[in-house]
Amino acid sequence: MLLLAFETSCDETSAAVVREGRVLASVVSSQIALHAEYGGVVPELATREHLRNLQPVAGAALRQAGVRAGELDAVAATRGPGLPNALMIGLKAAQAAAFALDRPFVAIHHHEAHLYSAWVARDPLRADFESFQPNVSLIVSGGHTLLLHVPEPLRHRLLGSTLDDAAGECFDKTGKLLGLPYPAGPHIDRLAREGNPRAFDFPRPMIADSNDDFSFSGLKTSVRYFLQKQPELAEDPAALRDLCASVQAAIVDVLVSKTVRAARRLRAPCVTASGGVSCNSRLREALATACRQAGLHLRLADPTLCTDNAAMVAILAERKLLGGAPPTPLDAEPDPGWALDQL
Repeated sequence: MLLLAFETSCDETSAAVVREGRVLASVVSSQIALHAEYGGVVPELATREHLRNLQPVAGAALRQAGVRAGELDAVAATRGPGLPNALMIGLKAAQAAAFALDRPFVAIHHHEAHLYSAWVARDPLRADFESFQPNVSLIVSGGHTLLLHVPEPLRHRLLGSTLDDAAGECFDKTGKLLGLPYPAGPHIDRLAREGNPRAFDFPRPMIADSNDDFSFSGLKTSVRYFLQKQPELAEDPAALRDLCASVQAAIVDVLVSKTVRAARRLRAPCVTASGGVSCNSRLREALATACRQAGLHLRLADPTLCTDNAAMVAILAERKLLGGAPPTPLDAEPDPGWALDQL
């Protein structure tokens, strides 16, 4: 099967082509430079850029894959969750292509695509569902922090989610308090490597709670009040590195502790992690150490698939079609608030 997919849920315009689980092409046009001026994603600007970029990105993906549109067997796109108007661009473009080519169309849930991105091998990028193990999966990004139990492919149960600020949002808002550029996550990660994670004692929200939910608004507020009392620390390079390391340690401790605890409780032999924040070097190291100590296998999504991309959308769409899932009606509308537990 030869499938083309689009991803436009937020501020990356992406198209990818897959055949039999192998990614033939993956093209991503980022808007970070555009939105950095505003300290966050501006939905109207994101939508405009998707309109401008989608056709050249799709053309580049087809050329990179060495295929023509008429050779496609199916088309897919992200339906939700995400920014309403941004979702509309990719979804309607994919539906139009499917209609024009008389091919099936598949609407994909953005988080479900992240969920299975950990089962994509690299060199070359290809689906690796043959290695699948029942797992507890952490999806952690700027807008969402989710914990799921996945007993078999395409079947999952939501265990917990963020009650307020997601982990990535906490990184970005903390970075703004520290005067770091947007997006702050990579800057905090870089500075934290030279800092002392025990220099400042920030709270670990809900780390001891028996449930699987997350909350990071209290940590963000704690950092804000701390800096109001000692604003000079953010101006001291050494203290700034320690602050980044300490805040990062608090976030990572919560994520790792709750993920590993859930896996042991459910007797899942494996842990997976995906989403933009799973690129964080300290999170990857801490998960590896905790899983090794607990006797758990660990699958981390490849960094190229952690941020928003159409390759993970395409792989999941192909898997669903080959598994007998019915195509999505061509009049399906975007679903910005589509919950993962509704699948």
